[in-house]
Amino acid sequence: MNNSNFILDQLKENGALYGVRVLELGSTVSGPFCGRIFADFGAEVVKVEAPGGDPIRGLGHEYQGKSLYAASILRNKDNISINLRSSEGQTLIKKLLPEFDIVIENFRPGTLEKWGLGYDELSKIKPDIILTRISGYGQTGPYSGKPGYGVIGEAMSGLRDLIGEPDRPPSRVAMPLTDYITGLYSMIGTLMALRVRDLTGTGQIVDVSLIESAFSFVESQVPAYAQKKVIETRAGSRLPNSAPNTIFKCGDGQYVHIAALADSVFRRLTQAMAQPQLADDPRFRTQSARNANEAEIERIVQDWALGKDSASIQALLDQAEVPATKIFNMKDIFSDPHFEQRKMLINVPDDDVGHVTLAGVVPKLSTTPGTIKWAGKKVGQDTEHILSKYLGLSEVEIAALEDDGVVYTGQENYEQSVKV
Repeated sequence: MNNSNFILDQLKENGALYGVRVLELGSTVSGPFCGRIFADFGAEVVKVEAPGGDPIRGLGHEYQGKSLYAASILRNKDNISINLRSSEGQTLIKKLLPEFDIVIENFRPGTLEKWGLGYDELSKIKPDIILTRISGYGQTGPYSGKPGYGVIGEAMSGLRDLIGEPDRPPSRVAMPLTDYITGLYSMIGTLMALRVRDLTGTGQIVDVSLIESAFSFVESQVPAYAQKKVIETRAGSRLPNSAPNTIFKCGDGQYVHIAALADSVFRRLTQAMAQPQLADDPRFRTQSARNANEAEIERIVQDWALGKDSASIQALLDQAEVPATKIFNMKDIFSDPHFEQRKMLINVPDDDVGHVTLAGVVPKLSTTPGTIKWAGKKVGQDTEHILSKYLGLSEVEIAALEDDGVVYTGQENYEQSVKV
């Protein structure tokens, strides 16, 4: 077997990022989500957590004392607990660094420098290190030192002004949307930096801002304002200038979203509605005409939808090849065969609660797919193993570090440790 075949076999078995090592220093969502994608595709990700636990463990729901949010976002990672505010803890990070390709952090800019762990210091230890830095406003600029969360970036980016009904204040999606967007950009940027390092041996900083990540999603509005001074705002469930493209209430009280913006699709919708004359009505014949008469075409489709239940509407529109779906909740997702067959609901064994169901791996790679090997672990569960494996520390040395408050090995009561 030649070397390339051997490597491919390893990647098939272990994931596309097998052999990549990531040291995750971040907390809550954006940094850990970035690290989670690396871990799903075979990278060895070591999550460094404070002895008191990542704040993510206090968000979302618990089951038998276990954080279900942490079970998902910390999955596939080894978990070590180091007090980064202590000089001894900072020294441990510097000693671990040569073993890793990437460091992910999402502290406020200047925090790593204060701890002696900034890029200048880290690159002296490992010149080809990639430091992925996630922050509210970015590492430079007049606001860089301000604290920021995803919702703050969402608000400042203009994205938040687009969420909700036009006659009501800006709303929000009931999940940390901008943190996830930023985590994706962080992953993309880190992979690009990894390719440069592999080709040139040169490391670099990946600077990812919550605001800029959210702002990139409103890109179509930038030239519209620059050229025409158009300020788009909330449109509720509609997508402006694409009628009909919104939700409609069905006779059974359920809602379906119908996206029939293209002329050919709209014509198929009229056939499914048994109202083919609408396709030739001058008010609706073209997309621009429908946009000009948005309220009227929505009223007609709404009247039709109220006369049928959501299942009947779905069947009719599926047959007519009109993009449409009922608005799903989690109960719907768990009973839907497509989610099951696409392996988007994975039942994972768990040491604490027996098993836990987690969202599946995205994207799907045909040759080197990702996998979920284990759910998120307890705080410090792998501290002894990692410090022994990479630094050669003995049990006695690790115990001394724990006595000094530098590390936590998870041997004490887990519930008490999280509340420190």
